Amino acid sequence: MTTNRQFALALEALVELKQETVSPPLQTQPVTAAPALSRVLSEIGSLPREALFLGVASDGLPVLLNLRDPIPGPVLVVGDAGAGKTAFLQMLASGVQQVHRSEDVQFGVITNYPDEWEIVEATPHRVGVFPAVQNSAQDFLLSLANWAHANKTRQFVLLLIDDLEALAKLDFDALQNLRWLLLRGPARRVWPIVTLNAERYGQVLSWIPMFRTRLFGRVENERSAGALGGDQASALDTLQAGVQFSLRENGNWLKFWVPSR
Repeated sequence: MTTNRQFALALEALVELKQETVSPPLQTQPVTAAPALSRVLSEIGSLPREALFLGVASDGLPVLLNLRDPIPGPVLVVGDAGAGKTAFLQMLASGVQQVHRSEDVQFGVITNYPDEWEIVEATPHRVGVFPAVQNSAQDFLLSLANWAHANKTRQFVLLLIDDLEALAKLDFDALQNLRWLLLRGPARRVWPIVTLNAERYGQVLSWIPMFRTRLFGRVENERSAGALGGDQASALDTLQAGVQFSLRENGNWLKFWVPSR
């Protein structure tokens, strides 16, 4: 697998921290039986504080997002219904709880279905789970934007939004705060990671260009895939729903699998 400095796929930062103790690459797992996240993280060993675990590539190396590098920008997670988008966000949250100190990384969730997030433990890492239809979601966006404006700490915050269309009913000020977080957040240590049902991309067309980085789950409709940045080579309709995702890396498509929570 080629090295991408934005995503640190070859674990350059990890190698620097663990010159003599780096474990060998994870054995490639059959995507039909993804192992538990705790097992995968145990095999990887310690990660740099700025590394967000996304999954495991076909060659067994972890796929990481370098939170200290704002170049990738906000992340859009695209897929059909049932492609595993919500489970992916929940895996990210669980990974943060298992890998990072709450002083280093926290996360907050905006969703139409807060009950789905009861399975994610309420630790100091979790700022809150905010129903998209309530004022608490708007208040959270405001407080997060204010925090980012004034932030002088080394802490990162993940803004997990499931899904983008759920925010359509927010008031003008809340949408402006969201827009600012999408444009400036990663440079201020706030990382929006947002899901989108591929079939409903037309409802949020004006927002899609703000996402420089897009992760794809299974998308069967070729037209939807193409409109969102996929192409014929991406073969998004062959990804296994709930387990496999793909991203474009240096002009090529990198498939990776996601551990079970």
